[in-house]
Amino acid sequence: MPLGLILSSIGRSMRRKRTSSLNILSSKRAPRDYYKGKNCKPTGFHTRKGGYVMVDAKLPRFVVPDLTDFKLKPYVSQCARDELGASSAENKN
Repeated sequence: MPLGLILSSIGRSMRRKRTSSLNILSSKRAPRDYYKGKNCKPTGFHTRKGGYVMVDAKLPRFVVPDLTDFKLKPYVSQCARDELGASSAENKN
């Protein structure tokens, strides 16, 4: 048997197969008491007696700009008319 065939067969057997879908741990593949969560950061910690302490430094801070003299309205209607699209269609003809 040629040396190249022997080395290629050894290389094939040493290669790991991809099982990435099996490595993903979900609550269906885990024990009954496993809780994965929703990928959110904790805002505090649990105490020894079962309580929960909120840490002010861990709470999210939202920076909102001052919109006092802003021209646009914050609400968009679900049944808004497409006036801009109609005028652009007339310009194309």
